[in-house]
Amino acid sequence: QVQLTESGGGFVQAGGSLRLSCAASGLSFSNYAMAWFRQAPGLEREFVAVISRTSSTYYADSVNGRFTISRDNAKNTVYLQVNSLKPEDTAVYYCAAAPGTSRTKDHYNYWGQGTQVTVSS
Repeated sequence: QVQLTESGGGFVQAGGSLRLSCAASGLSFSNYAMAWFRQAPGLEREFVAVISRTSSTYYADSVNGRFTISRDNAKNTVYLQVNSLKPEDTAVYYCAAAPGTSRTKDHYNYWGQGTQVTVSS
């Protein structure tokens, strides 16, 4: 049984930082691309960042330069360092796993339950 468990969300002021973590179990972690998506109230779930099996990284334009995705295969964990946060970054952040690298949510087989990030102005 595959489980993805996010943590690290919280309430921060604009300009602040957080480090989100996603611990995976039940899958061969190093064989999966790992991604972060986010969903704000009333909006579609959107792509944030992805790290491939070989640790190539890709970002949404809206977060490029502020967010950094990384992975630790020994710990079966993917991270998202979020800096210079803006109120429009407020959302539930989800991690997801897929065999191939993609920006498309429909390509992801497994999802976590999400962690809330709230940024005040």
